Amino acid sequence: MAAKKLYESFSKELIEEVHRWGSMKQTGVSLKYMMEFGSKPTPRNLLISSQFLHKELPMRIARRVIDLQTLPYGLSLKPAVLKVRDWYLDSFRDLRSFPDIKDENDELEFTKMINLVKVRHNNVVPMMALGVQQLKKDLHPKIDYKDLDEIHQFLDRFYMSRIGIRMLIGQHVALHDPNPPPDCVGYIHTKMSPLEVARNATEDARSICLREYGSAPKVNIYGDPNFTFPYVPTHLHLMVFELVKNSLRAVEERFVDSDKVAPPVRIIVADGLEDVTIKISDEGGGIPRSGLPKIFTYLYSTARNPLDEHSDLDTIDLATVSTLAGYGYGLPISRLYARYFGGDLQIISMEGYGTDAYLHLSRLGDSQEPLP
Repeated sequence: MAAKKLYESFSKELIEEVHRWGSMKQTGVSLKYMMEFGSKPTPRNLLISSQFLHKELPMRIARRVIDLQTLPYGLSLKPAVLKVRDWYLDSFRDLRSFPDIKDENDELEFTKMINLVKVRHNNVVPMMALGVQQLKKDLHPKIDYKDLDEIHQFLDRFYMSRIGIRMLIGQHVALHDPNPPPDCVGYIHTKMSPLEVARNATEDARSICLREYGSAPKVNIYGDPNFTFPYVPTHLHLMVFELVKNSLRAVEERFVDSDKVAPPVRIIVADGLEDVTIKISDEGGGIPRSGLPKIFTYLYSTARNPLDEHSDLDTIDLATVSTLAGYGYGLPISRLYARYFGGDLQIISMEGYGTDAYLHLSRLGDSQEPLP
């Protein structure tokens, strides 16, 4: 019955094709390769890139469809998850029904089509979050989060794969820009200043804090302003924004009724030979040791949840849900972004004092994408 409901609107042939493509071997790409290949966006290179994506994207999307249909605790049948599954199946069908790419015209048509695929998937994160909310409402409160490991692992795979799909499509589309910004190769900035990105992300996080609390702690940033390295600025912005936002909230809530001036959040950017490390330190009271394992799960958040479980799929305006804020996805998704290009995110806490977040970014750029 469940399987029937999962697929009643799709042909048997399409589902068989999904399973066939889902078992094929995916190909990972490194930041270094994307940068070197994209530095010469000739029509021939764009043709090669589109032919690669024509084969690669259906494999990656098919795997996610298969994953979406086999989730535990009835998560596969939640209305929000069915909606996400439909988006993935529609995209798989669009890619598979596109004919072989033989010339420049085909390539331009293909680029338009995959850009529409990317737009179709814009709201996947809040929609999956809503599905998990719908599940949480039904689960017995006595179920321990540890028992939901399978769901956490699925969401890690699912979101990591989504980062990869969006990077590959976005990079290919951006290479068509006739006037790219200086030092940019698609999404990659070859001379990105981590200090500058951290400053911009901090301003964004402080403005949210000001809106929410009426005040915001100071943020002091230390590091070499002239240091640059190749990276994807949007990825770094998202990670630093998320970490600074958490720190500001912790400090603000700890000192809200205090006569003392709230201590500043400190950001230190260090450039090592292998890694660029960004440390974000706050004196917001820290996290109890028992709570640390929970901070990277998708079913835990200390913030108000903008996706209230009473939300109806048709009435929820996903556009108004501030990026990652509040539904407990900021830290786990930031860690996936760090790991996507061979970095990592670690949180070390002193309960009663504060928290240090260490964001490691690989400077070498030669690690392959993780392929869940």
